[in-house]
Amino acid sequence: MWIAWIIVGIIALVALVVILNFLGLWVRAFTAGAPVSFPELIGMRLRGIPGSLIVNGRITAVRAGLPVTTKQLETHFLAGGNVEQVIRALIAADKARLNLNFDQACAIDLATTGSGKTVYEAVRTSVNPKVIDCPNPASGKVTIDAVAKDGIGVRARARVTVRTNLERFVGGATEETIIARVGEGIVTTIGSAETYKHVLENPDRISKNVLERGLDSGTAFEILSIDIADVDIGENIGAKLQAEQAEADKRVAQAKAEVRRAAAVATEAEMRARVEEMRAKLVEAEAEVPLAMADAFRKGNMGVLDYLRMQNITADTSMRSSIAKDTKPGESQN
Repeated sequence: MWIAWIIVGIIALVALVVILNFLGLWVRAFTAGAPVSFPELIGMRLRGIPGSLIVNGRITAVRAGLPVTTKQLETHFLAGGNVEQVIRALIAADKARLNLNFDQACAIDLATTGSGKTVYEAVRTSVNPKVIDCPNPASGKVTIDAVAKDGIGVRARARVTVRTNLERFVGGATEETIIARVGEGIVTTIGSAETYKHVLENPDRISKNVLERGLDSGTAFEILSIDIADVDIGENIGAKLQAEQAEADKRVAQAKAEVRRAAAVATEAEMRARVEEMRAKLVEAEAEVPLAMADAFRKGNMGVLDYLRMQNITADTSMRSSIAKDTKPGESQN
């Protein structure tokens, strides 16, 4: 009997401890119309789940008319999700008549983990559209630069109004994709204009052409409008490119002329070398004349009178050449 009473006392003590630990949460949930049993509270404690977070989240959901169970909240918490943000997002979507269930909210919450965004922000953006600057000022660029067909540069800045598409939020492209696509559309539209004046006269043409391209396909947003905030004239890119091309052509022509000049200099040097070669051959031939005369004397083919006659002719020729050099042009020779 004493052993039985001890066992009963231990059981009663454990039950009292459990009641004291979880009575507050149980009473709070019961009075709020979202009852949670003691076994569920004990299971949360054993699994390391904060019971107050789950109970408070379920109370908030039930009071807002959302059928959320404690098991769903526990599962999302164990998956690393933010229970409070999911409940807030579900309530905001329900009040705004948006089609968002618990599983979708949990998926969006897990997808935004670590990105600095929350599922509540996604729902709020779906209800209250936000404006995205194109280009993004954080990138360091203020305008999108493009060139019309006449070569004049045009600088534009746009503001894109978007709202979250909850059905495509998970797996959809982010704001950076929207900015890139809108920038590409602006560059294409300005580039297809015949002159920059058409862009200045009808800036709404840019927004219409960009909207018709369906830039929000595959993204987590729906584009509501694209407004051109500013259009300005840039540099004359066409004239600048023509000037650079002319300078490049000039350099090419100068290079070709330098090649021709170098070839002419090389040819001149070659001709001089050939002249020197001919002179060397002439000197060599003249050096053989005395040898030939000596050989003619030995063989009897040439006599002393012949030699003296040749000397006389040579002297006469030298005299005439000297007189011709001393005579000025126009003077007669005696």
